[in-house]
Amino acid sequence: MREGIRRKVETDEPGLYVALAFPVLFAFIITFAGSRAIGYLITYNIIPHLYLELEPGLQVHHYTYGVFILFLAGYLALTIKHSAREKFYVALLQGFGLGLAMDEFGMWLKLRDDDVVRWSYDGFNITIGLFLFILTAKPGFRMLKKLWPAWPFRKTPPML
Repeated sequence: MREGIRRKVETDEPGLYVALAFPVLFAFIITFAGSRAIGYLITYNIIPHLYLELEPGLQVHHYTYGVFILFLAGYLALTIKHSAREKFYVALLQGFGLGLAMDEFGMWLKLRDDDVVRWSYDGFNITIGLFLFILTAKPGFRMLKKLWPAWPFRKTPPML
């Protein structure tokens, strides 16, 4: 990680980009927790249903949107030459798609939509996501400091 994230990302140098896991996990945790919170509010009739219902009994679940967002993030990652900042945005997009898709992970496994399936995998997903997020926090914040010169906690001028 000491070789300079910007050079490594912009020159497509091979290697494991732990720092890019940070925005993926950040967006995943925020999206997953937000969709679970909205799911609880809908379940207890605090807010109205937000799903797309094409016909009575046929709902488009939010994991479908997540899969399409993952398709878009994958396409962008493969086809467009990115700067380090653009790769960061694609990583955020991937985390957002993962959060929507993995929120319905229990439904993927059981192929049914009931409360037992829906709520049983939440703790597992959030625990794993938080653990990986903590592991990537230090390199992730280093990347943020390099990508955004106006980072509020910067002690030294940015190296460009």
